[in-house]
Amino acid sequence: MKLKMLQEFQKHIDTNFPFLRDKKLLIAISGGLDSVVLTELLHKLNFDISLAHCNFKLREKESDLDEEFVISLGEKLDLKTFAIQFNTEEYSTKNKVSTQIAARELRYSWFDDLIEEHHFDFLLTAHHANDNLETFLINLTRGTGLDGLTGIPVINGKIVRPLLVFSREEITHYATDNKIEWREDKSNASTKYIRNKIRHQVVPILKEINPSLLETFAKTSENLQESNQIIEDSIEKITSEVIEKDFSSELEMIKVDIKKIKQLSNPKAYLYQLLKSYEYTEWNDVYGLLDGQSGKQVLSKTHRLIKDREFLLLTKKKPFDCAQGDKYYIAKDELEISSPIHLTFKESNQNSSAEKNCIDVDKDLLKFPLIVRKWQKGDYFYPVGMQGKKKLSKYFKDEKFSLINKEQTWLLCNNDNDIIWIINKRQDRRFSTNKTTENKIEITFK
Repeated sequence: MKLKMLQEFQKHIDTNFPFLRDKKLLIAISGGLDSVVLTELLHKLNFDISLAHCNFKLREKESDLDEEFVISLGEKLDLKTFAIQFNTEEYSTKNKVSTQIAARELRYSWFDDLIEEHHFDFLLTAHHANDNLETFLINLTRGTGLDGLTGIPVINGKIVRPLLVFSREEITHYATDNKIEWREDKSNASTKYIRNKIRHQVVPILKEINPSLLETFAKTSENLQESNQIIEDSIEKITSEVIEKDFSSELEMIKVDIKKIKQLSNPKAYLYQLLKSYEYTEWNDVYGLLDGQSGKQVLSKTHRLIKDREFLLLTKKKPFDCAQGDKYYIAKDELEISSPIHLTFKESNQNSSAEKNCIDVDKDLLKFPLIVRKWQKGDYFYPVGMQGKKKLSKYFKDEKFSLINKEQTWLLCNNDNDIIWIINKRQDRRFSTNKTTENKIEITFK
């Protein structure tokens, strides 16, 4: 019995993870049963492993004893061991996240740093079959798409989970049979956390109904993963037909063709699959944008989705360079500015090119300091090539500017706020040059 799991583990590694051989591996170790057994197994099989332990300072002296245990284990097995202490509660409060999310963000950020600094090939975690089942049930109770029901991924980038096929019972038997010591986290017995509540109160009842629950779940999870792969393949094809990426502006933008989405068999389901990675939660609001008014938007933690005529426009949430009333001044002797945008000024007797990014103006008509600002309600200008004046709001509408286009538009103005140039778009004729112009300035947007 002592060697049974070791032999099964070696066969499992050779069959499913042959790429781990001769690689530099980092094990995320808490000092608990699962991560200690994973360490012992890989050490016995002569893998190149190092240990990484996080002390989250959440359990007073117990947290420090866990750290001491891991360091001692590393010395016993002659393994390189990294340990770090975090003020998790302070991070949780500062970033307005739960303690569990704070701990997750802190440890994986540190793991990434270790991987980069010490050139580890993979990070190994000790998640097992019971963890997988519990995660499935947590996601099921909270509500989720198919992704949340496919379980913990065996491989996710550089993260590998080689114990997922083994149960907590198998791991416990191996540890006790081989007299392996580990640290017991007393909080695991508490039903304060949803995972523990499911572990201690829900799973036992399910096992009474089906003693082969883990095996049944493993098969169900495999079926769901295969079904999910079919969906992913379909979405990949649909994406090329309905999604257009626009990197021409300062914001990277994804455009979703509304007409093409509506022609699909289930627009709501497809829209979910296309946008699920952008942290949206209010999916009815997202779906409602298809028939919403232009300018309406739905925000996630990281992105915003805006209805704009024929498209839904997706961009990252980004603080703009200045508020609506902020102004940036350009002195008379300045030849170049780089903030908030890049402009150059050059006295010239030659006509500038016909490109939108370059204009000629009559220097004698300018009132310094010039002003760079965002547009405001009531702004108007006198477009080159047109009679009379035009409100910017009307210009934006005629040019079919989206809300994002408007937000990204900069104006170059005289000191009295008269618009000289809708930068990179349209010049005001009041400041343009003619045959009698004596002092000409070429202004270029880069």
